[in-house]
Amino acid sequence: MSSALGDRREDIYLDDVDRQDFLKTLAEACLKTAWEVHAYCLMRNHFHRVVETPEANLVDGMSWLLSTYTNCLNRRHTLVGHLFRGRYKSPLVDVSGNGYFRTVCD
Repeated sequence: MSSALGDRREDIYLDDVDRQDFLKTLAEACLKTAWEVHAYCLMRNHFHRVVETPEANLVDGMSWLLSTYTNCLNRRHTLVGHLFRGRYKSPLVDVSGNGYFRTVCD
């Protein structure tokens, strides 16, 4: 599972086009990294997603995802600067039959 919060808790999507751009960027990140997204939730100022990383590339992939989406949003809305606050959060989810994986996805 991973999540990233907007800088100063500000919105990271300004409209539905931004949400679609984020999902397209996430899909591209999945193609580049072989990630498998099991669930996601886009909220006003952050997102959550449950992602499986068959390769040890979460750090590089998240860096690419967050910077690429930030550049896209900044360019579209003629903005500058950071979009996300600090480092993303990514706790490990154990999938070994205890039901927690299902709970996280729900």
